Amino acid sequence: MDRIRIVGGRPLDGTIPISGAKNATLPLMIASLLTEETLILDNVPRLADVALLERILGNHGVDIMTSGKRAGETADHGQTLHISAARIVDTTAPYELVSKMRASFWVLAPLVARMGEARVSMPGGCAIGTRPVDLLIMAMSRLGADIEIDGGYVVARAPRGLRGGEITFPKVTVGGTHTALMGASLANGTTVIDNAAQEPEIADVADCLNKMGARISGAGTSRIVVEGVAKLCGARHAVLPDRIETGTYAMATAMAGGDVLLQNARPELLQAAFDVLAQAGATVTPTNQGVRIARNGAGLAPVEVSTAPFPGFPTDLQAQLMALMTRARGTSHITETIFENRFMHVGELTRLGARIQLDGERATIEGVEQLKGAPVMATDLRASVSLVIAALAAEGETIVNRVYHLDRGFERLEEKLGRCGAAIERLSG
Repeated sequence: MDRIRIVGGRPLDGTIPISGAKNATLPLMIASLLTEETLILDNVPRLADVALLERILGNHGVDIMTSGKRAGETADHGQTLHISAARIVDTTAPYELVSKMRASFWVLAPLVARMGEARVSMPGGCAIGTRPVDLLIMAMSRLGADIEIDGGYVVARAPRGLRGGEITFPKVTVGGTHTALMGASLANGTTVIDNAAQEPEIADVADCLNKMGARISGAGTSRIVVEGVAKLCGARHAVLPDRIETGTYAMATAMAGGDVLLQNARPELLQAAFDVLAQAGATVTPTNQGVRIARNGAGLAPVEVSTAPFPGFPTDLQAQLMALMTRARGTSHITETIFENRFMHVGELTRLGARIQLDGERATIEGVEQLKGAPVMATDLRASVSLVIAALAAEGETIVNRVYHLDRGFERLEEKLGRCGAAIERLSG
């Protein structure tokens, strides 16, 4: 099993290209099930989760052709996927596949919308909380699907097609909003989605669906209106840049010190996090090429942050911010309001010398003058990269184990950081 070795104490200087967003790529790939024509996605990141979803879609009969870098290009350019669901051969998504990736449960909506039925396994447990699928099921029910739970599977049927309806989510849900968008696109009539998630990835998926012939307005706001159409066609769409990867490398630069251009980053996708970074003492400068992050060696200031749905501070950057605050001059507070049990990185950060106290959903971080390298264990995707950030400023050597978590969401992390001067390498076996 691979590990990552980091020797801390080196500032970061250079350019880090930002990859396409994982959280947009996965629902965009699933949206290919809505049409018999080919969907072409550009700027797709090379991630373990993308490869896994390719296998999951293949189970339904989807053909995917990948074209990588062309002559004169580098691996910094995302790959292009040609996705064809011309003939869906199976409307069942089995437990052994869905259990490996919760987002694959979203195939429920396009399968029912296009084929009139689907049998999709309940995802099972999750390391960062229950993340129930009840709101996704509710959305499909509001669109006229008959739902039953049978042996751990959600069985949804709409033999005469889905129909437009009113969907009001009791709380903001990204997965529920994606599900409602896909189902409503092929439903008969108009659907109104209230209290919709406003994340940029939702707007990106809606943009692609509109290119495919859908009629969606209001994506990116709390109220989305979808006028159903009889059929969707193929299209070509470039995935937007990954705001979580952007924020992660911004915090890594603030932690290690230095000056890094985050190439292709879009500041409007991450304003809340950039505001927090500026408060902590980093310099954030939007440019024509992306966003430049710098810290000149002055101490970090403590912050007080609560995670919130977009446009608030992202839960997917909570662990990274906590790592950064372990070196702040003073006491910081971070409140996690989105997922329960998302503080599993705390125990590993304390192995590096961090001082963190937990009280329910609130973490109190007392900044220390120096972290010290140690062997640590990744527990999930975001927790694992927080350990990398801490290690960049720790004295001596840190070994991060279970880096397969990192490979799910960060493309060539050690290469991107190493290019900017970090002492980082992957150890195989």
